[in-house]
Amino acid sequence: MATRKPSQEVLFHARSGWIILIGTLAYFAVYFTVVRQLATGDSGIAGVYWIFTVVSLLVALLFMFGYFIVNPNMSRVLVLFGKYRGTVREPGFYWTNPFTNKRVVSLRAHNLSSDRIKVNDLLGNPIEIGAVVVWQVHDTAQAQFDVEDYYQYVDLQCETAVRQLAKSHPYDDSMGETEAPSLRTDTDQISTELTRELQERLDRAGVEVLEARISHLAYAPEIASAMLQRQQADAIIAARRKIVEGAVGMVDDALTQLSERGVVELDAERRATLVGNLLVVLCGHSTPQPVLNTGSLYT
Repeated sequence: MATRKPSQEVLFHARSGWIILIGTLAYFAVYFTVVRQLATGDSGIAGVYWIFTVVSLLVALLFMFGYFIVNPNMSRVLVLFGKYRGTVREPGFYWTNPFTNKRVVSLRAHNLSSDRIKVNDLLGNPIEIGAVVVWQVHDTAQAQFDVEDYYQYVDLQCETAVRQLAKSHPYDDSMGETEAPSLRTDTDQISTELTRELQERLDRAGVEVLEARISHLAYAPEIASAMLQRQQADAIIAARRKIVEGAVGMVDDALTQLSERGVVELDAERRATLVGNLLVVLCGHSTPQPVLNTGSLYT
């Protein structure tokens, strides 16, 4: 099946409504003056002119449907007998063929806050995620003719893009299980990827994505408690590792300075004992209690 060519916006320069309105009022002013004079004459001629008067009023009433207003940051898409004539973007008061269908399309920026949806992340953990998207119409023809309802289209595509994003990244990869950016920490990269994903999906509707960011991110309630304990354990392990690294460095510096300054000569066993005592003091939670040794190390 052949792919339909996307619609393309065409600017339409409509006639000024003020000129048509002034011309119509001037016409009726002259017309009613002539009719009033003729109505006092021959009754047959007067009857014909009254018929023309009624017809003129009907035509004027029909002309009223040709006037339309374009507000700032709004547009009108003109369709005449099923054919797209163009789009009026310039604010003002205009007139066109009364039979033209004049559809209003907003050019203003719109905020869309997606619903919080539950989806599994890259590691299979159920999470809740939501996003805020700022978008606006940049091609009115595509927005009107290439999708059924571009508001609903944006809403559904936003949810689809958020689901796809969540399944492609882990919530938090503190253990280094994958190389993909995480949803919680790599926010700028995730926002850029979400914007790009949405733009590819919304090009069909003539919509431009100005900004897209994650507004809500959390583990699903059924695993939130377990994941909190895991995060706490990861934090404790990371803190312990940092403490041990610092303690080892301090012990190494102490042994080096003792050896270089010749403060005391330590054999392998005394060195091991000193290292153990220093690590206990530096890595312990409680304040160390000194022990007085009245004998030697070997008794």
